Amino acid sequence: MPRLLSGLREVAPAYDVIFSDVWGVMHNGATAFAAASDALSRFRAKGGAAVLITNSPAPSRIVRAQLDQLGVPAGAYDAIVSSGDVTVSLLMARRGKTLFHIGAAQETGLFDEVEALTGERPRFAPIDEADYVLCTGFIDFHRETPQDYDDRLARVHARGLEFICANPDIVVEVDGVLSYCAGAIAERYERLGGAVVQAGKPFAPIYERALAFAAKALGRTPERARALAIGDAMRTDVAGAIRNGFDSVLVTSGIHREELHAGAQEGSAIDAAALRQFVEEAGLRPTAAMAQLSW
Repeated sequence: MPRLLSGLREVAPAYDVIFSDVWGVMHNGATAFAAASDALSRFRAKGGAAVLITNSPAPSRIVRAQLDQLGVPAGAYDAIVSSGDVTVSLLMARRGKTLFHIGAAQETGLFDEVEALTGERPRFAPIDEADYVLCTGFIDFHRETPQDYDDRLARVHARGLEFICANPDIVVEVDGVLSYCAGAIAERYERLGGAVVQAGKPFAPIYERALAFAAKALGRTPERARALAIGDAMRTDVAGAIRNGFDSVLVTSGIHREELHAGAQEGSAIDAAALRQFVEEAGLRPTAAMAQLSW
């Protein structure tokens, strides 16, 4: 069993760095969690560094603006690293090639960022002419399911195109409702045998960026053994921590709330038996678990 925590204060002295997930830990898409911001602010006040690490397909400057709008105080963190930042690097590495975009038409932040950095906007093409695919999410996440993309994915696979996934999350909670993310489409492409490049957690590039920001905040390179990753998703947050050599805390009231809280009611206690079974079935063991991030 992971250790059950009532607050971050119980383990904070053992760590110099916290890598905190954003959506599901710092806010739910509609409301900021004041206790989470307070916990990270207290950790920083004691000399630690806090880096927010998110699978948002938007560049970190856009994530920062969203946090400001929700009321997450800037004093709660030292830096933000997003899968969008990693995606920008991937797009820049493919300059001169054309892409087919899967995602909402208004999601232009990545393309704006590439243009700002290189002076050149990525070039788009239909499936039959593109050199690779970029998936930032669903075109209409309110109505669509992953199966709605099967025909397009079959055409992409028939051409053997590389598929860049800007957000490896399968689902995200938006004000209590679970919605699909780009990772759900990427997962179906992988099942076809397609090649997928994942920009965010649980893969190494996003953590390497986060470590660099943590080193800057601390004034020294942190030891991985003294870094703690906090998140609400086993597949990305806990798996990413394990892959990259960090301890982890699973926040159980996020996307796994129905499995881990009796009745899934707001404020209900962690169901210890359910947590044990959940960990065993996932084959991933977080270092600790807590209902919500708090001090």
